[in-house]
Amino acid sequence: MTAKPLIIIIKKKGGHGGHHGGAWKVAYADFVTAMMALFIVLWLLSSSKQVQEAVGGYFRDPTGNSRKVGSDMQGAGESFSISKENMAQLKEELQKTMRQVPNFDKMKNHIDMTITSEGLRIELLESATSTFFESGNAAPNLDGQDILVALSKELGTLPNSIAVEGHTDSKPYSGKKNYSNWELSVDRANAARRLMQQNGIREDQIMQVRGFADQRLRKAEDPFDPSNRRVSLIVEYLNKRRDDLDDAPEGENKEGAKAKESEGTNPQRPKVPYL
Repeated sequence: MTAKPLIIIIKKKGGHGGHHGGAWKVAYADFVTAMMALFIVLWLLSSSKQVQEAVGGYFRDPTGNSRKVGSDMQGAGESFSISKENMAQLKEELQKTMRQVPNFDKMKNHIDMTITSEGLRIELLESATSTFFESGNAAPNLDGQDILVALSKELGTLPNSIAVEGHTDSKPYSGKKNYSNWELSVDRANAARRLMQQNGIREDQIMQVRGFADQRLRKAEDPFDPSNRRVSLIVEYLNKRRDDLDDAPEGENKEGAKAKESEGTNPQRPKVPYL
């Protein structure tokens, strides 16, 4: 009996070649991630310094508890909290703003900014020809108004509290009867406060208005020097008072700490009229 021949059928599969794996997906994901990082960097470079500081503060401290740097829900959208770490940045930003004020070249030597234990102190110093206030007058002149308005628009975006001080020299006030350097210093501080609150400073941002007359001279060796006549703005560190209370010794109640804060630690400090 003749055997039938064996028939072998070979089927070839079409389409893709061998299996390439998923390495291309990893490479593509890395490419997309790199492009996203590039776009974020380009956006940050074109953003304001406040936004850059806020983003950087978030990545340094996402909870916002340790350094108090980053975005804050209070104030304007681009506000940033002023701490000891970035107070110098605020000083630089304010200096740039004031350079845009008319007649700044004439006034620049009469504006002084220093970083102190309280915060950023901005002082508008008088001269022999009365730079920001007319002699014996509590209302700021046009130059004083321009500077205070410019400062208000910048400081109003911050969540930080502000204190306003008025100072005079030791020359006795010779104007109205029953009106002395005490009243003049307080009235100038209050006039500055009113103007600033009309131009950007929030109602709850001013924490203190105080007048010192000639009790805190800028140049104690020359009590009659015109620079002793000045208005000072103090941008306080954020939550400064709350930190002071939190750092109070254990066993001391909060009310006691608040009382110490209001009274001060210097027994020789003169009593100051507050409004």
